[in-house]
Amino acid sequence: MPKAKDKPESFESLFAELQAIVGKLEAGDLSLDESLALYRRGMELAKECGARLDAAELVIKELVPRGEALGVEDFEEEE
Repeated sequence: MPKAKDKPESFESLFAELQAIVGKLEAGDLSLDESLALYRRGMELAKECGARLDAAELVIKELVPRGEALGVEDFEEEE
């Protein structure tokens, strides 16, 4: 876990770590203790990633004027 003065890890790095853990768990060649430790870390990462996504959603909702809905087309790149 980062110290207070350390820069927090990015969402992308946390998500990449979570994906790596899922891959290891799906492979099924770990001991029970290793699996439990990875599962615990994975749950921590999933919770942190979810919290960051929720926070990002709130920011977006604050930026969109009331009564105006965002659709998929608002986020697609223009060619």
